[in-house]
Amino acid sequence: MALDLTVVDAFTDRPFTGNPAAVAVVDEFPSGNRMQAVAREMNLSETAFVARRADGDHDLRWFTPAVEVDLCGHATLASAHLLGGSATFHTRSGILNCKRGLNGMVEMSFPADPPSPAEVPSSLAGIDLSWYGRGRFDILVQLRSAAAIRAFQPDLATLAALGSRGVVITASGDRPNVDCVSRVFAPNVGVAEDPVTGSAHCMLAVFWGDVLGKDGLVGEQASERGGTVHMSQRGDRVVLAGKAVTVSEVRLLV
Repeated sequence: MALDLTVVDAFTDRPFTGNPAAVAVVDEFPSGNRMQAVAREMNLSETAFVARRADGDHDLRWFTPAVEVDLCGHATLASAHLLGGSATFHTRSGILNCKRGLNGMVEMSFPADPPSPAEVPSSLAGIDLSWYGRGRFDILVQLRSAAAIRAFQPDLATLAALGSRGVVITASGDRPNVDCVSRVFAPNVGVAEDPVTGSAHCMLAVFWGDVLGKDGLVGEQASERGGTVHMSQRGDRVVLAGKAVTVSEVRLLV
């Protein structure tokens, strides 16, 4: 059974940067096994499946090459971009509303994810960190500088042993109009380093908002591909905004 997918680079305005997601818009979801197999075949950090609903909204599910996940920002942005910018998605993390914003951005309302401080595990004793804690999905580690973020060489086995979906490392920004810098490693869900991670910014928005005393923030994810996430706290929600670029169409023949 043929399946058409569109690959969208999210949190960027330039092709071949940001975080690519494959999006399949379908009348109804294939089986879970087939969706996982398709995600494994696409071999991107996320493949999204968008199913039309009778009420005009859409159901949305996200798969890494290894597992289905509860929340994914960049594949939600890619899906909304593909649908014209405005969409309401029903997901395992509740209803996510997306709308067209200024300057070609898509704004997405996500649940805020305030991290709580935790004891630093002995396995990280060799890392010069200034804060350690946990959010709903991920561990957050603050390093001393953006330079340390950019130079960080992960031991993926050590990070996987921490037991979270992912490990987010962060520091204050070192470029004009950038409030924070981050990188995200998620070996436990089959993603060694994620290029740009929207869901991590649900945590970063709260953390850096408290540190800097600001509601509106700009985050740079300093992966090899790189990307920019605009963040704004609104009560128990975080609005994430970014641009996206459609780069290819794929047809699976089987």
